[in-house]
Amino acid sequence: MKRSRFALAIVATAIIGGIMLAERRQPLRKAKRPAIPRTVRNAVLGAGCAVIVEAVEQPLTRAIAAKNLSHKRGFAQKLPRPLRVAGGIAAMDYGFYWWHVATHKLPFLWRFHRVHHADPDMDMSTAVRFHPVDMLVSLPWRLAQVRLAGVSPKSLRLWRSFFNFSILFHHSNMKLPGRTDDRLARILTTPKMHGIHHSRDGAERDSNFTSGFSLWDRLHGTYRDDVQQADVEIGVDDPAAEADAELFRALAAPFKPQPPSAG
Repeated sequence: MKRSRFALAIVATAIIGGIMLAERRQPLRKAKRPAIPRTVRNAVLGAGCAVIVEAVEQPLTRAIAAKNLSHKRGFAQKLPRPLRVAGGIAAMDYGFYWWHVATHKLPFLWRFHRVHHADPDMDMSTAVRFHPVDMLVSLPWRLAQVRLAGVSPKSLRLWRSFFNFSILFHHSNMKLPGRTDDRLARILTTPKMHGIHHSRDGAERDSNFTSGFSLWDRLHGTYRDDVQQADVEIGVDDPAAEADAELFRALAAPFKPQPPSAG
């Protein structure tokens, strides 16, 4: 077990390092801000989120997943045995699609999710830029999601690994060679897809909500691939957006009156 975890850690480090290098050598969009201060701010926010996820969310979701397996409850547990792992991962991914839509449509949830979108550039560090309280706000949904999806502990671990690598990948400012991005987008969320979602333009931002499989956007008519990356302005189009990109302003932003958005 320890060897497999060590091997997984090496593979994960290699993949993350490769993405970071590719972002620098072949960027998808031109950066507007210095990378190091942004990365540090985003990492601090991400560390706060990781503490809450590890201390609160993971123990609760693991307990629910164990009961799913022992009591044969939830969507995945009703499937034929060979389909349970894949079905559970797909159900979790679909549930996250709807949560993401809700964070854009409901003002209270947008207060916290806006911290993620207020980043004036988007790269792999943006994937962890969330308000720590957002992890608590999303907790009831996540618990219901795990219960209804019927994932087992194994499926939950696999979904978390898939989800974490997916968000690092599709938030990256990495230009894939040739038509690789377009081909991958038939199945997965890609940097070009998610770049459109992080646009300051509200109509563009309300698209490409998926965090894993692009099927959900295609199924619900929220998929877009008609915007050139050179035309995408990353960020939030409101008067306080630039200031709220800073660390302490970002932490305070959800608890202040929300600025009107022009997008």
